[in-house]
Amino acid sequence: MLNLKYKLVIEATEDPEFFSFYSPDLQGFTGVGCSIENCITQAISEIDEHLLVLKENDLPIPMSNPDPTVTIKNSRRIAEAA
Repeated sequence: MLNLKYKLVIEATEDPEFFSFYSPDLQGFTGVGCSIENCITQAISEIDEHLLVLKENDLPIPMSNPDPTVTIKNSRRIAEAA
């Protein structure tokens, strides 16, 4: 079982050596990893640090998600997004 407090989205990038990740629940939370597993591990360990930065800057801290999910998808190409 993963100990996540917020939703996590992991996207493949054009470079097969890297994946990006972010949380749609947690504004400004992003990162890059070298594998899907690495992204999950980083996210779990870095979420609390991100929450601390939000608190120190008097920014709103969202409620944790009672049913967080991990979504893995391909990156969106700029031409496809337009």
